[in-house]
Amino acid sequence: MTTPPTPTPRGEERVYFDAAAERRLTYQTCDTCGSAVFYLRAVCPHCGGESLRLRDSAGHGTVYSYTVQRRASHPYFADRTPMTLALVDLDEGFRLLADVTGEATLEVGTPVEVVFGEDPMLPHFRARTREEGTQ
Repeated sequence: MTTPPTPTPRGEERVYFDAAAERRLTYQTCDTCGSAVFYLRAVCPHCGGESLRLRDSAGHGTVYSYTVQRRASHPYFADRTPMTLALVDLDEGFRLLADVTGEATLEVGTPVEVVFGEDPMLPHFRARTREEGTQ
């Protein structure tokens, strides 16, 4: 069996991946301007502020855009294609690229929620019903 590609996190990346291993999706907020910041970093990209606070996302959002990847980018993904990749707008105000699991029909605006699977270092999303998305 092929092993998954494994990132070598450093700095703020390590904080993000350690949280993901605990099944938490993290982001930051800037104490200076109040903006949501993702990916984790030392300086706010909006105002240059250096006071960033780590937060846990509730993991709810909507699909901004998506594509279906039909070619595996690594041997580990060969039996996982086709794979749906989506840009997800999280309710807290940041956007994340991740795969969407499950058999739901996906479209722009589909409500989704974060899930962690067999590889806890990476967040995935699954579609929620419209009713779940409005609760």
